[in-house]
Amino acid sequence: MESYEILWKDALIDLQSSEISQQGYTTFIEPLVAADLKGNKLVLWSKTNLAAERVNKSYAEKINESLKNVSGGTVDKFEIVVGTDKKIALRQSSDEPDKITFSGSPVNPNFTFENFVVGGSNELIYAAAKAVAEADNPSETFNPLFIYGGTGLGKTHILMAIANSLKVRHPAKKVLYATCEQFTNQLIEAISRGKNNGQEFRKAFRSVDFLIIDDIQFLSGKQQTQSEFFHTFNELIMQNKQIVIASDRPPNEIEVLEDRLRTRFEGGLLADVQKPDVETRIAILKKKAEEKKVVVDISVLSYIAEKDGGDIRSLIGKLTKVIFASQLHEKPITIDLVNEALKESVGETQEAVKADDIINCVADFYHIKRADLLGKKKNKDIAEPRQIAMYLMTEMLSLPLETIGQKIGGRDHATVIYARDKIADLIKLDRKLSTDVNDIKNLILKK
Repeated sequence: MESYEILWKDALIDLQSSEISQQGYTTFIEPLVAADLKGNKLVLWSKTNLAAERVNKSYAEKINESLKNVSGGTVDKFEIVVGTDKKIALRQSSDEPDKITFSGSPVNPNFTFENFVVGGSNELIYAAAKAVAEADNPSETFNPLFIYGGTGLGKTHILMAIANSLKVRHPAKKVLYATCEQFTNQLIEAISRGKNNGQEFRKAFRSVDFLIIDDIQFLSGKQQTQSEFFHTFNELIMQNKQIVIASDRPPNEIEVLEDRLRTRFEGGLLADVQKPDVETRIAILKKKAEEKKVVVDISVLSYIAEKDGGDIRSLIGKLTKVIFASQLHEKPITIDLVNEALKESVGETQEAVKADDIINCVADFYHIKRADLLGKKKNKDIAEPRQIAMYLMTEMLSLPLETIGQKIGGRDHATVIYARDKIADLIKLDRKLSTDVNDIKNLILKK
């Protein structure tokens, strides 16, 4: 799903809770389709002039307000293109028919410094990230800031916390968060669409004040992408713009990486994050239990923490499983329930539930093809079940987010995070969706 489609989906949810009548929402607003993002303006597509004129006349202020709310102020207006064919309408509305828009990923507003649990394993990256985010002139602190460590240890959380903090402290400046995969894919798209788009691509990434790139290790072996990133890096540094990078390994361990990039990555501050110690794992579990509004005795949290020496994601996944088991069977959370829910007998390595079980159950429940759920179709009837599948996999499996993304059609972990948090939020607001998700869970467990 493109970033502008995610933005519009969030705006629709916001608009549903506004003062717009249900009839007006259903008739005029819901049929609008997100088609593009141009700077701070969302481009919507309508099949008829009548609908477009009604929206512009009666609902423009509300839509602008919702866009501003869900984007954190980076998008605050919209335009509607009209035509029976979306692609033709977009071309006719632009002076540059083949121009495409380049952008980063949405930043999860829930990932902040305030809810990042600090311990001995991550205090260096926390301190460095806070210094960058809170400096009056961030580029003079640590530039670049290169954060590295294994998967599931909080690197994405800290990157998004930096982005959220910068947006608050420097609202007039441009903050761009993207994964290395997005950078690569958008570069390929620019090359395939011609010279003008190459210039637009460079402008998008080189005109920012803060560039935050996740999973930079995926530059490995991609010669043209490395060259493009090298020049982007150089230009931003020369302009005293801040760069923050995350990787699952230090620069000297990224294979097939040009020396000129390696030396530049090592020219700033290298901050590594380790697996959390027992005390930090207990603190993380305690905070997550509080966020879920579930009371868990400290002895039970300690038991889970001592049994799990892995990454933070798997730790939280296990707590989520235990809470789910408690609610499903209507039992208090005890050590016996923990053992039952996690099936942590010695030597057990198999998950009770498989990723394929979840994918197949979701597809069957919504009467869609498995291939469509894993594919690239973006209509709501497919996209929402796909997000539900990702949400359930994070809830019911102890898998890295990267692995879940690969199982859902090769998507990146930022997409999985977005889907997980979006469905978790929707469940609180939509009783039918909450019931559907619980029904799917029960179907999966019965299998």
